[in-house]
Amino acid sequence: MSNQKFIANIDLTTLRQKAEQKRKQHEKWVAKLKSRTPKHLDQHINEKHHQLFENIDCLECANCCKTTSPLLLQSDIVTIAAHLKMKPGDFIQKYVIMDEDGDFVFHQTPCPFLGQDNYCSIYEVRPKACKEYPHTQQRKQLSIIEITLENVAICPAVFRIFDEIEREFEVK
Repeated sequence: MSNQKFIANIDLTTLRQKAEQKRKQHEKWVAKLKSRTPKHLDQHINEKHHQLFENIDCLECANCCKTTSPLLLQSDIVTIAAHLKMKPGDFIQKYVIMDEDGDFVFHQTPCPFLGQDNYCSIYEVRPKACKEYPHTQQRKQLSIIEITLENVAICPAVFRIFDEIEREFEVK
């Protein structure tokens, strides 16, 4: 099955359910993985990321934008506000809240800048967290493995990447 068909055929309403069913298994694997600090983990996860995303059009899904709010850095707020010809304070008042961890996030999901066609109206100036999502292309994967584990329930591609990496990096 091609990557495109895999992503298109994922039922997003059951993705979270499937991820929850595998959660304990994944958490056990992560704990073992952390105790072993495997070499080349970044390389393997990055390769899986590039293989999958080479043929995926995220506009078919946009589940990340529909279900999660990115963390907004002060620089994101300033940049987006300028793009919208707003003052940062006005932008914050209209679009942003502080979450329970003290981080700035959009006050609603789906993202207020996500269109009906799954296009982002601020794509050129989107937050850093959006640019880096789903974080499987980054270095030091072991340090962000919990974020990846959370993203398994949000992004069908991460679900697949995590499953494949877990099989390849079988930790005894």
